[in-house]
Amino acid sequence: MHRLRVKFNRGQEVKFISHLDLIRLWQRALHRARIPLAYSEGFSPRPRISLAAPLPIGVTSEAELMDIYITKWVSPHFFTAAVSQQLPPGIEIQQVNQIALNQPSLQSQVRYTEYKVEVEGEREPQEIESAITSLLSAEHLPWQHQRDTGPRNYDLRALIDDLWLVDCHRPYCTVGMRLRCDSSGSGRPEQVSLALGFTHHPQLIHRTKLILNTG
Repeated sequence: MHRLRVKFNRGQEVKFISHLDLIRLWQRALHRARIPLAYSEGFSPRPRISLAAPLPIGVTSEAELMDIYITKWVSPHFFTAAVSQQLPPGIEIQQVNQIALNQPSLQSQVRYTEYKVEVEGEREPQEIESAITSLLSAEHLPWQHQRDTGPRNYDLRALIDDLWLVDCHRPYCTVGMRLRCDSSGSGRPEQVSLALGFTHHPQLIHRTKLILNTG
């Protein structure tokens, strides 16, 4: 048994597919590339494939991570060449590394996610910087999110690690966000942009990094 960690991009062409559809896409590509996948045990065996953190529909990324268990050794170079031929436009393998089998699950290692968020608003850079400083200096930020099961109340500030202004060309500006993503909760970029005073839904949300606890 071997464990490979794959880093890949998710571009504009596939940003509207769901998390489950993305997994199915990878399964089909791996089967067609004849990668010797390992399967789970039980009545309904499934390929042992796991993504680090689900990417919301409509969000692009240059930092997706996925662990794949295989029954026979396959070199990262062969894996990349064989599987890339089976992937659709918008999915691109960046890197493949072998990972020790005894390492914790990929999902349990994720601590933060970083984003570049392009938002619209007729605001000066100084005003945006002031809003960022004010939000980061707050101890708490009570928030309510409406879900299918009803409203959910929580502290949005606890899910924000850092914010910074990347660029500003009116009427658009780009804000960098480092948000929590672990068992205690996951920050949502569109909610943070609302908290900063931007009333329009972001024009673009792009994940730039997944930060793992590797200690």
